[in-house]
Amino acid sequence: MAVQISAAFVTLFDSEVKQAYQGQRLLAGTTRERTGIEGSTVQFPKIGKGSASIRVPQTDVTPLNVSYSRVTATMEDYIAAEYSDIFNQQKVNFNERQELVQVVSGAIARRMDQVLLDSLTASSPSTTVAKNVVSSGSATNSNLNIGKLRAAKKGLDAKNVPSDGRTILCHANSISGLLAETEVVSSDFNTVKALVTGEIDTFLGFKFITFGDRDEGGLVLSNHERFLYAFHRDAVGLGVGMNQTSRVDYIPEKTSFLVASMFSAGATAIDNDGIVKIICHEA
Repeated sequence: MAVQISAAFVTLFDSEVKQAYQGQRLLAGTTRERTGIEGSTVQFPKIGKGSASIRVPQTDVTPLNVSYSRVTATMEDYIAAEYSDIFNQQKVNFNERQELVQVVSGAIARRMDQVLLDSLTASSPSTTVAKNVVSSGSATNSNLNIGKLRAAKKGLDAKNVPSDGRTILCHANSISGLLAETEVVSSDFNTVKALVTGEIDTFLGFKFITFGDRDEGGLVLSNHERFLYAFHRDAVGLGVGMNQTSRVDYIPEKTSFLVASMFSAGATAIDNDGIVKIICHEA
């Protein structure tokens, strides 16, 4: 006879995972997002620009002839699962449930972030900030600094990217380098008390999000070069085919409950003009 676990437990576990997962995602709300996608792909429309023309009385109106295109993201299925042995924890008691919630939700949150990070890695940004851009003095390979932030801002401004909704993704090593800049930690330049808190929230119109090292990949490091990205919210799209959902099943062969949570999603760069790649040198 199969060991039973109540539907109330499964519902509680699922709601707890969702709550924790939403709290742990770093990139939630930073991109264009579509949910309830049916099928294996999602398409994001991209509309071109148009210029107004002089109105000549009693002549035909000149249309803008705006171009329309689409970019496509492919859905991928992901699952985070772990066994809970009934001999160790009788029918997944409260303490183990809380531990499993943290493990499963953390795995989902990191993977959802990585889906977006991978789309940025695969993009072809219109602007790339070289690794030898510095704040002042002679050019040399350097970590994140004010000069690179200014160059990233200039790249977006030159493409007429809206000033609101801008995000920059940094590694912990990049933030450490940036905190050495006087303009960041001095109250004469920055109202954020970065020197006191050791954190940078916003600067030069960018919302900063900091990543550490991640088994999923994180921000790519290759030959001492770390690739950071600054982007506008509408420049990157995330499609969710199946929202995060959880289930708990008893597996007789394992004498354990299989606690699993899963989702299906895909992401893509929509407009490369709204993305800036920043190359930082880490010694």
